[in-house]
Amino acid sequence: MALFQISNDKIMIQVNSMGAELSSLKDVATGTEYMWNADPTYWKRTSPVLFPIVGGLKDGKYRLDGREYPMGQHGFARDMEFRLKSQVASEIWFALESDEETLSKYPYPFVLEIGYELTDRTVIVKWRVKNPATKQMYFSIGGHPAFMCPIDADRKQSEYKLLFDAKDQIISSCLEGGLLCDETKTYALENGILAITETLFDGDALVIENHQAQSVALAKADGTPYLTVDFDAPLFGIWSPPGKNAPFICIEPWYGRCDRADFSDDWTEREWIELLEPGETFAADYRITIA
Repeated sequence: MALFQISNDKIMIQVNSMGAELSSLKDVATGTEYMWNADPTYWKRTSPVLFPIVGGLKDGKYRLDGREYPMGQHGFARDMEFRLKSQVASEIWFALESDEETLSKYPYPFVLEIGYELTDRTVIVKWRVKNPATKQMYFSIGGHPAFMCPIDADRKQSEYKLLFDAKDQIISSCLEGGLLCDETKTYALENGILAITETLFDGDALVIENHQAQSVALAKADGTPYLTVDFDAPLFGIWSPPGKNAPFICIEPWYGRCDRADFSDDWTEREWIELLEPGETFAADYRITIA
């Protein structure tokens, strides 16, 4: 495990080779830290990559070609050591390749590459998934970055707001025991703004599907954004640990999500799962911008 650092004249980041996890994002001029510090009192992670699943599996396992495979929530990549692939002044790349351990629980050869590029006050988080095999590969991938909220020590989280590029409402699928249930909840927005109340995450994460928004910002009490996450992903989550009053909020772009509570089909039939043909590469990114 090692920490790697890159910077420009505006921002600095640190990335941990364990999980290729973004562990720090600071404003160079002020020294302000925007990433959660992984205090295990609340949550021991900062920005894990979710691969080859996002969320949880029904009964903690999936079925493929007549076999059952156990797998924990969000997959295994977040707990594996990545190798440094390349590093220049404003961009760094890490890689993880399948091995005997991964193939025993996920029977697909793969190459997963995670990159971070700095441009002005933005971090571009880049994903590349490569299929080196001769058969199709099914997978999901997602981000789970946790950002300080409140960002000002003398403020309460409940004074802050979420700002969406959707204007009137967002509809969240609901979770029960970490799996999707049939219920949904509609949140009315006022000019794209949703207040962060003390009870917002009592039902676990907000799961927002079908491209309802492509930009989510954390904003101060006056509605001024201090951090924005932009993405092209078809769905995303908003999360903070229920009932803990944790001083961070996660904005999570996803290509995939947890199983439905009544799901009983094959791995290849999971909703939002990605299909990669032999020799092909899946590429996606999301962008974190500080004000």
